[in-house]
Amino acid sequence: MPRLSKQERNSGCYDERAERMDRAERTALQEQAALRIFRHAAGHAPGYKRFLAATGVVPETVTEIGAFSRLPVLKKNRMPEFHEADPPFGGFLAVPAHQLKRIYVSPGPIYDPEGRQEDYWGLRKCLYNVGFRPGDVVMNTFSYHLTPAGIFLDEACNGIGCVTVPTGVGNTEIQVKTMAGLRVSGYIGVPSFLMSLIKKWEEPGSGAGGDLPLEIALVAAEMLPPSLRAALNAYGLIVRQAYITADLGGVAYECPAEDGMHVSDDLYLEVCDPLTGEPLPAGSIGEVVVTTLGNETYPLIRYGTGDLSALAEETCPCGRTSRKLRGIMGRADEVTKVKGMFVHPRQVDEAAGRFVDEVEKIRLVVTREGVTDVMTVEVVLKPGVAAAESLKCGLEERIREATKLRGNVKFVAALPEGSKKIEDRRTWK
Repeated sequence: MPRLSKQERNSGCYDERAERMDRAERTALQEQAALRIFRHAAGHAPGYKRFLAATGVVPETVTEIGAFSRLPVLKKNRMPEFHEADPPFGGFLAVPAHQLKRIYVSPGPIYDPEGRQEDYWGLRKCLYNVGFRPGDVVMNTFSYHLTPAGIFLDEACNGIGCVTVPTGVGNTEIQVKTMAGLRVSGYIGVPSFLMSLIKKWEEPGSGAGGDLPLEIALVAAEMLPPSLRAALNAYGLIVRQAYITADLGGVAYECPAEDGMHVSDDLYLEVCDPLTGEPLPAGSIGEVVVTTLGNETYPLIRYGTGDLSALAEETCPCGRTSRKLRGIMGRADEVTKVKGMFVHPRQVDEAAGRFVDEVEKIRLVVTREGVTDVMTVEVVLKPGVAAAESLKCGLEERIREATKLRGNVKFVAALPEGSKKIEDRRTWK
């Protein structure tokens, strides 16, 4: 496939009518759809019905969007609790389990179901509008096992006519040779790994050589600071980000303007006060709260993602009329994303729980070296316990089992008073 110009990648819409629809018309349709999917969830998902009953909500009284926006927010960080109480899906599945296409295992752990409807995760529009085109040879570096990212982005590539190379994570030497051998034009994965691949490409003896074939990259699951985007752009790459989660699929994506992310038309999205759940006006920073409009398999109603952002109302020069998120601005809780994986405080406690006779206190500190996240586990030992290498190795093994990430254990004399279980010290420039 010949190289495409930036103009070719930046022009056109996946769904012209939906993306350029009058904003008032879209809002009215989404509000009607939100009320309809709420009624469906209240009638078919017993876990959601219990959740409403526990908060005193009578579903029959929710007949207009004002009442809908006062519904309690279903917090993502409570889902493991609900799933454990009513396995395997917490009662939020609204169809018989045998009707599912796949079941994924997400960190937490919880099970994320996938229904059989076409483009279930709504990612085809995301990929096309970011700049991928039919015929692109795309290297998908997200994991293909347990978690959904690899498979659902693979299917989205297939759905818009791309050729997918399912490389998954790691193996930089093989991936660089694959890029060269297949003249890979597209990349999907975290931005730090993309830079690692490019640096490996430049090393003498890498087996690559010649001009970098990559033209377009979709990055997700990590922050994309301006400095890293600029460094990647310097190689002639279009690099755009998307907001994608394991339970919602494609939430928002960047267009050629690269100024905020367009919210998917398949979702009703609010930015709310993290404590009260009250919707906030455009420009105010709050928790991203999402309702899945067309998903009757696993309907999530006013689902609090824990991510912080703000809505922008201004018109986008690309011509799309959907509302835009200004970007992900942090977390409303202590759950932290490291190397594209969510790490929960309870996972840290779970790892320490294997060493109740040795560990007094524990916390996880996240820093950044270059473009790579670094996880350090600070441990205070009980009086009389020696800081042995075997104990250090055992703790590191348990941390890896609990979080699916490597963390370096560091024994310390004390932790700061009132310190969080997870401290994020990363800065984004």
